[in-house]
Amino acid sequence: MKKRSWSLLLLVCVILLAASGCGTSKPADNGGTAAGTKTTPAAEKTKELKDIKVVLDWTPNTNHTGLFAAKELGYYKDAGLNVDIIQPGSGSADTMIASGAAQFGVSYQESITQGRTQNVPLVSLAAVIQHNTSGFAAPVDRKIKSPKDFEGKKYGGWGSPVEEAVMKSIMELQGADVSKVTNINIGEADYFTAVKRDIDFAWIYYGWTGIEAELRGQPLDMLYVKDYSEKLDYYTPVIASSEKVIASDPEMVKAFMSATSKGYEYAIDHPEEAAKILLKAAPDLDEKLVVASQKWLSPRYKDDAPRWGEQKESVWKNYSDWMYERKLLDKPLDVKKAFSNDYLPEAK
Repeated sequence: MKKRSWSLLLLVCVILLAASGCGTSKPADNGGTAAGTKTTPAAEKTKELKDIKVVLDWTPNTNHTGLFAAKELGYYKDAGLNVDIIQPGSGSADTMIASGAAQFGVSYQESITQGRTQNVPLVSLAAVIQHNTSGFAAPVDRKIKSPKDFEGKKYGGWGSPVEEAVMKSIMELQGADVSKVTNINIGEADYFTAVKRDIDFAWIYYGWTGIEAELRGQPLDMLYVKDYSEKLDYYTPVIASSEKVIASDPEMVKAFMSATSKGYEYAIDHPEEAAKILLKAAPDLDEKLVVASQKWLSPRYKDDAPRWGEQKESVWKNYSDWMYERKLLDKPLDVKKAFSNDYLPEAK
Protein backbone atom coordinates (compact mmCIF):
# COMPACT_ATOMS: atom_id res chain seq x y z
CA MET A 1 0.00 0.00 0.00
CA LYS A 2 1.17 3.39 -0.82
CA LYS A 3 3.51 5.25 1.46
CA ARG A 4 2.30 8.75 2.22
CA SER A 5 3.98 11.82 0.81
CA TRP A 6 4.28 14.59 3.34
CA SER A 7 5.06 17.42 0.99
CA LEU A 8 1.85 19.44 0.87
CA LEU A 9 3.20 22.43 -1.06
CA LEU A 10 1.65 21.27 -4.32
CA LEU A 11 -1.64 20.55 -2.62
CA VAL A 12 -1.79 23.99 -1.03
CA CYS A 13 -0.98 25.63 -4.37
CA VAL A 14 -3.75 23.71 -6.05
CA ILE A 15 -6.25 24.99 -3.49
CA LEU A 16 -5.13 28.56 -3.92
CA LEU A 17 -5.23 28.40 -7.71
CA ALA A 18 -8.35 26.29 -8.23
CA ALA A 19 -10.93 28.32 -10.09
CA SER A 20 -13.80 25.88 -9.79
CA GLY A 21 -15.03 23.52 -7.10
CA CYS A 22 -16.19 19.95 -6.91
CA GLY A 23 -19.32 20.05 -8.99
CA THR A 24 -21.27 17.18 -10.42
CA SER A 25 -20.32 17.75 -14.05
CA LYS A 26 -20.44 14.67 -16.23
CA PRO A 27 -17.00 13.09 -16.78
CA ALA A 28 -15.91 11.96 -20.20
CA ASP A 29 -15.88 8.33 -19.08
CA ASN A 30 -19.27 6.93 -18.18
CA GLY A 31 -17.71 4.45 -15.74
CA GLY A 32 -20.16 2.38 -13.77
CA THR A 33 -22.67 1.83 -16.61
CA ALA A 34 -23.12 -1.87 -17.29
CA ALA A 35 -21.54 -2.92 -20.57
CA GLY A 36 -24.06 -3.76 -23.26
CA THR A 37 -27.03 -2.26 -21.39
CA LYS A 38 -29.30 -0.14 -23.53
CA THR A 39 -32.20 2.00 -22.42
CA THR A 40 -34.62 4.25 -24.21
CA PRO A 41 -34.22 8.01 -23.82
CA ALA A 42 -37.31 8.05 -21.59
CA ALA A 43 -35.85 5.35 -19.35
CA GLU A 44 -32.54 7.19 -19.18
CA LYS A 45 -34.35 10.29 -18.04
CA THR A 46 -36.16 8.48 -15.23
CA LYS A 47 -33.02 6.60 -14.17
CA GLU A 48 -30.52 9.43 -14.53
CA LEU A 49 -27.67 9.00 -12.09
CA LYS A 50 -25.35 11.62 -10.66
CA ASP A 51 -21.77 11.08 -11.81
CA ILE A 52 -19.25 10.81 -8.97
CA LYS A 53 -15.50 10.17 -8.96
CA VAL A 54 -13.75 8.41 -6.09
CA VAL A 55 -9.95 8.43 -6.15
CA LEU A 56 -7.94 5.72 -4.41
CA ASP A 57 -4.75 6.47 -2.49
CA TRP A 58 -2.86 3.77 -4.37
CA THR A 59 -3.50 0.70 -6.49
CA PRO A 60 -6.58 -1.36 -5.52
CA ASN A 61 -6.20 -3.45 -2.37
CA THR A 62 -8.30 -4.71 0.52
CA ASN A 63 -8.53 -1.27 2.14
CA HIS A 64 -10.77 -0.43 -0.83
CA THR A 65 -12.97 -3.53 -1.01
CA GLY A 66 -16.08 -1.83 0.36
CA LEU A 67 -15.98 0.75 -2.42
CA PHE A 68 -15.82 -1.90 -5.12
CA ALA A 69 -18.52 -3.97 -3.38
CA ALA A 70 -20.84 -0.96 -3.23
CA LYS A 71 -20.38 -0.44 -6.95
CA GLU A 72 -20.59 -4.08 -8.02
CA LEU A 73 -23.65 -4.86 -5.88
CA GLY A 74 -25.56 -1.83 -7.09
CA TYR A 75 -25.60 0.09 -3.82
CA TYR A 76 -24.36 3.28 -5.48
CA LYS A 77 -26.84 2.92 -8.32
CA ASP A 78 -29.65 2.43 -5.80
CA ALA A 79 -28.52 5.67 -4.15
CA GLY A 80 -28.78 7.51 -7.48
CA LEU A 81 -25.05 7.62 -8.12
CA ASN A 82 -22.87 6.56 -11.03
CA VAL A 83 -19.53 6.05 -9.30
CA ASP A 84 -16.21 5.90 -11.13
CA ILE A 85 -13.38 4.53 -8.94
CA ILE A 86 -10.05 5.84 -10.21
CA GLN A 87 -6.37 5.79 -9.26
CA PRO A 88 -4.50 9.00 -8.46
CA GLY A 89 -1.97 8.96 -11.30
CA SER A 90 0.79 11.52 -10.90
CA GLY A 91 -1.10 13.57 -8.30
CA SER A 92 -2.08 12.51 -4.79
CA ALA A 93 -5.64 11.62 -3.82
CA ASP A 94 -5.71 14.59 -1.43
CA THR A 95 -4.77 16.96 -4.23
CA MET A 96 -7.49 15.60 -6.49
CA ILE A 97 -10.16 15.84 -3.78
CA ALA A 98 -9.14 19.34 -2.76
CA SER A 99 -8.95 20.65 -6.33
CA GLY A 100 -12.31 19.22 -7.40
CA ALA A 101 -10.96 16.49 -9.69
CA ALA A 102 -12.80 13.93 -7.51
CA GLN A 103 -15.61 14.35 -5.02
CA PHE A 104 -14.36 11.63 -2.67
CA GLY A 105 -11.18 9.70 -2.07
CA VAL A 106 -9.11 7.51 0.19
CA SER A 107 -6.85 9.53 2.48
CA TYR A 108 -5.23 9.28 5.92
CA GLN A 109 -5.69 11.01 9.25
CA GLU A 110 -2.02 11.97 9.06
CA SER A 111 -2.28 13.90 5.80
CA ILE A 112 -5.66 15.49 6.56
CA THR A 113 -4.28 16.71 9.89
CA GLN A 114 -1.26 18.29 8.26
CA GLY A 115 -3.26 19.60 5.32
CA ARG A 116 -5.93 21.33 7.40
CA THR A 117 -3.31 23.21 9.41
CA GLN A 118 -2.12 24.57 6.05
CA ASN A 119 -5.63 25.66 4.99
CA VAL A 120 -6.46 22.63 2.84
CA PRO A 121 -10.17 22.03 3.60
CA LEU A 122 -10.33 18.24 3.52
CA VAL A 123 -12.76 16.40 5.78
CA SER A 124 -12.70 12.76 6.88
CA LEU A 125 -16.14 11.15 6.60
CA ALA A 126 -15.35 7.61 7.74
CA ALA A 127 -12.58 5.50 9.18
CA VAL A 128 -12.01 2.54 6.87
CA ILE A 129 -10.34 0.59 9.71
CA GLN A 130 -10.97 1.32 13.40
CA HIS A 131 -7.44 0.81 14.67
CA ASN A 132 -4.03 1.44 13.17
CA THR A 133 -2.78 -1.76 11.54
CA SER A 134 0.59 -0.30 10.55
CA GLY A 135 3.93 -0.73 12.21
CA PHE A 136 7.61 -1.51 11.83
CA ALA A 137 8.31 -4.94 10.36
CA ALA A 138 11.53 -6.94 10.02
CA PRO A 139 12.41 -10.47 8.96
CA VAL A 140 12.85 -12.54 12.12
CA ASP A 141 16.55 -13.11 11.40
CA ARG A 142 17.21 -9.40 12.05
CA LYS A 143 16.25 -9.97 15.70
CA ILE A 144 14.21 -6.78 16.03
CA LYS A 145 11.93 -7.60 18.95
CA SER A 146 11.48 -4.10 20.36
CA PRO A 147 12.18 -0.45 19.42
CA LYS A 148 15.46 -0.71 21.32
CA ASP A 149 16.63 -3.14 18.64
CA PHE A 150 16.32 -0.46 15.94
CA GLU A 151 19.72 0.82 17.04
CA GLY A 152 22.45 -0.15 14.60
CA LYS A 153 19.92 -1.24 11.97
CA LYS A 154 18.99 0.12 8.54
CA TYR A 155 15.48 1.52 8.12
CA GLY A 156 13.88 1.82 4.69
CA GLY A 157 11.40 4.67 4.37
CA TRP A 158 10.09 7.38 2.09
CA GLY A 159 11.78 10.43 3.59
CA SER A 160 9.01 11.78 5.81
CA PRO A 161 9.79 13.64 9.04
CA VAL A 162 6.86 11.78 10.62
CA GLU A 163 8.71 8.48 10.24
CA GLU A 164 11.62 9.58 12.37
CA ALA A 165 9.28 11.27 14.86
CA VAL A 166 7.31 8.06 15.37
CA MET A 167 10.48 6.00 15.59
CA LYS A 168 12.02 8.43 18.06
CA SER A 169 8.84 8.51 20.13
CA ILE A 170 8.66 4.77 20.68
CA MET A 171 12.44 4.32 20.99
CA GLU A 172 12.65 6.93 23.75
CA LEU A 173 10.22 4.85 25.83
CA GLN A 174 13.00 2.27 26.06
CA GLY A 175 15.89 4.68 26.42
CA ALA A 176 17.03 4.07 22.84
CA ASP A 177 18.67 6.59 20.50
CA VAL A 178 17.06 7.20 17.09
CA SER A 179 20.30 8.74 15.78
CA LYS A 180 21.78 5.23 15.82
CA VAL A 181 19.35 4.15 13.07
CA THR A 182 20.52 4.45 9.47
CA ASN A 183 17.74 5.85 7.28
CA ILE A 184 17.59 4.78 3.64
CA ASN A 185 14.98 6.25 1.26
CA ILE A 186 13.59 3.30 -0.70
CA GLY A 187 10.73 5.23 -2.31
CA GLU A 188 8.20 2.81 -3.77
CA ALA A 189 10.57 -0.16 -3.77
CA ASP A 190 9.10 -3.57 -2.97
CA TYR A 191 9.45 -4.41 0.72
CA PHE A 192 10.66 -7.95 0.15
CA THR A 193 13.32 -6.88 -2.33
CA ALA A 194 14.47 -4.06 -0.05
CA VAL A 195 14.92 -6.22 3.06
CA LYS A 196 16.96 -8.72 1.09
CA ARG A 197 19.16 -6.11 -0.53
CA ASP A 198 19.32 -2.82 1.39
CA ILE A 199 17.53 -2.62 4.74
CA ASP A 200 16.62 -4.41 7.97
CA PHE A 201 13.12 -3.09 8.60
CA ALA A 202 10.39 -0.83 7.23
CA TRP A 203 6.95 0.57 8.04
CA ILE A 204 4.16 -1.58 6.59
CA TYR A 205 0.45 -2.35 6.83
CA TYR A 206 0.22 -5.85 8.21
CA GLY A 207 -3.08 -6.49 6.43
CA TRP A 208 -1.29 -6.50 3.08
CA THR A 209 2.49 -6.82 3.31
CA GLY A 210 2.36 -8.81 6.53
CA ILE A 211 -0.13 -11.25 5.06
CA GLU A 212 2.01 -11.53 1.93
CA ALA A 213 4.98 -12.41 4.13
CA GLU A 214 2.94 -15.19 5.72
CA LEU A 215 2.04 -16.59 2.30
CA ARG A 216 5.69 -16.42 1.24
CA GLY A 217 6.74 -18.34 4.33
CA GLN A 218 8.83 -15.38 5.47
CA PRO A 219 7.84 -14.68 9.10
CA LEU A 220 8.12 -11.14 10.40
CA ASP A 221 8.61 -9.46 13.73
CA MET A 222 5.86 -6.81 13.70
CA LEU A 223 5.89 -3.84 16.05
CA TYR A 224 2.52 -2.08 15.77
CA VAL A 225 2.94 1.60 16.58
CA LYS A 226 -0.41 1.71 18.40
CA ASP A 227 0.94 -0.74 20.96
CA TYR A 228 3.43 1.84 22.20
CA SER A 229 1.19 4.90 22.47
CA GLU A 230 -2.57 5.48 22.25
CA LYS A 231 -1.76 8.70 20.40
CA LEU A 232 -0.45 6.58 17.52
CA ASP A 233 -3.68 4.60 17.22
CA TYR A 234 -5.02 6.92 14.53
CA TYR A 235 -7.31 6.32 11.55
CA THR A 236 -5.51 5.11 8.47
CA PRO A 237 -6.98 5.07 5.89
CA VAL A 238 -10.16 7.17 5.79
CA ILE A 239 -12.79 8.19 3.25
CA ALA A 240 -12.44 11.92 2.62
CA SER A 241 -14.15 14.76 0.80
CA SER A 242 -13.84 18.54 0.72
CA GLU A 243 -15.74 21.22 2.60
CA LYS A 244 -17.01 22.57 -0.72
CA VAL A 245 -18.55 19.28 -1.85
CA ILE A 246 -20.17 18.76 1.55
CA ALA A 247 -21.64 22.26 1.64
CA SER A 248 -22.84 22.21 -1.97
CA ASP A 249 -24.62 18.83 -1.92
CA PRO A 250 -24.98 17.31 1.55
CA GLU A 251 -27.71 14.89 0.41
CA MET A 252 -25.41 13.46 -2.24
CA VAL A 253 -22.67 13.05 0.37
CA LYS A 254 -25.09 11.25 2.67
CA ALA A 255 -26.24 8.98 -0.17
CA PHE A 256 -22.64 8.16 -1.10
CA MET A 257 -21.63 7.38 2.47
CA SER A 258 -24.73 5.25 3.07
CA ALA A 259 -23.97 3.13 0.01
CA THR A 260 -20.27 2.95 0.90
CA SER A 261 -21.16 1.81 4.40
CA LYS A 262 -23.27 -0.99 2.90
CA GLY A 263 -20.29 -2.01 0.79
CA TYR A 264 -18.00 -2.30 3.80
CA GLU A 265 -20.69 -4.08 5.85
CA TYR A 266 -20.93 -6.60 3.03
CA ALA A 267 -17.16 -7.09 3.13
CA ILE A 268 -17.34 -7.55 6.91
CA ASP A 269 -20.01 -10.24 6.63
CA HIS A 270 -18.79 -11.90 3.40
CA PRO A 271 -14.98 -11.65 3.18
CA GLU A 272 -14.47 -14.32 0.54
CA GLU A 273 -17.24 -13.04 -1.72
CA ALA A 274 -15.96 -9.49 -1.24
CA ALA A 275 -12.46 -10.62 -2.18
CA LYS A 276 -13.85 -11.99 -5.45
CA ILE A 277 -15.43 -8.60 -6.17
CA LEU A 278 -12.07 -6.87 -5.64
CA LEU A 279 -10.37 -9.42 -7.90
CA LYS A 280 -12.95 -8.82 -10.59
CA ALA A 281 -12.18 -5.10 -10.48
CA ALA A 282 -8.41 -5.65 -10.28
CA PRO A 283 -7.68 -9.02 -11.92
CA ASP A 284 -3.90 -8.51 -11.84
CA LEU A 285 -3.86 -8.89 -8.06
CA ASP A 286 -2.68 -12.15 -6.53
CA GLU A 287 -5.80 -14.15 -5.66
CA LYS A 288 -4.34 -15.92 -2.62
CA LEU A 289 -3.08 -12.64 -1.19
CA VAL A 290 -6.41 -10.86 -1.72
CA VAL A 291 -8.45 -13.64 -0.11
CA ALA A 292 -6.09 -14.02 2.86
CA SER A 293 -5.82 -10.27 3.35
CA GLN A 294 -9.58 -9.85 3.18
CA LYS A 295 -10.19 -12.55 5.78
CA TRP A 296 -7.69 -10.86 8.11
CA LEU A 297 -8.97 -7.33 7.52
CA SER A 298 -12.76 -7.73 7.33
CA PRO A 299 -13.35 -8.04 11.11
CA ARG A 300 -11.03 -5.09 11.68
CA TYR A 301 -13.05 -2.66 9.54
CA LYS A 302 -15.60 -2.09 12.31
CA ASP A 303 -13.88 -3.85 15.20
CA ASP A 304 -15.17 -2.40 18.50
CA ALA A 305 -17.03 0.58 16.98
CA PRO A 306 -20.85 0.79 17.04
CA ARG A 307 -20.92 1.08 13.24
CA TRP A 308 -18.49 0.99 10.33
CA GLY A 309 -16.75 4.31 9.78
CA GLU A 310 -17.35 5.80 13.24
CA GLN A 311 -14.66 8.27 14.31
CA LYS A 312 -13.85 9.59 17.77
CA GLU A 313 -12.84 13.15 18.51
CA SER A 314 -10.32 11.83 21.04
CA VAL A 315 -8.46 9.91 18.32
CA TRP A 316 -8.16 13.06 16.19
CA LYS A 317 -7.09 15.15 19.16
CA ASN A 318 -4.55 12.63 20.46
CA TYR A 319 -2.74 12.35 17.17
CA SER A 320 -2.81 16.05 16.26
CA ASP A 321 -1.55 16.94 19.74
CA TRP A 322 1.25 14.42 19.28
CA MET A 323 2.17 15.98 15.92
CA TYR A 324 2.06 19.52 17.30
CA GLU A 325 4.21 18.60 20.31
CA ARG A 326 6.85 17.28 17.91
CA LYS A 327 6.71 20.37 15.70
CA LEU A 328 5.22 18.45 12.78
CA LEU A 329 2.37 20.99 12.61
CA ASP A 330 2.62 24.75 12.31
CA LYS A 331 -0.40 25.21 14.58
CA PRO A 332 -2.87 23.09 16.57
CA LEU A 333 -5.61 21.34 14.61
CA ASP A 334 -9.23 22.47 14.84
CA VAL A 335 -10.31 18.89 15.44
CA LYS A 336 -14.07 19.37 15.11
CA LYS A 337 -13.71 20.53 11.50
CA ALA A 338 -11.37 17.75 10.44
CA PHE A 339 -13.90 14.91 10.56
CA SER A 340 -17.62 14.22 10.67
CA ASN A 341 -19.83 11.25 11.51
CA ASP A 342 -22.95 13.10 10.33
CA TYR A 343 -23.08 11.43 6.90
CA LEU A 344 -22.89 7.84 8.10
CA PRO A 345 -26.10 5.81 8.44
CA GLU A 346 -27.37 5.21 11.95
CA ALA A 347 -25.93 2.24 13.83
CA LYS A 348 -28.13 -0.85 13.63
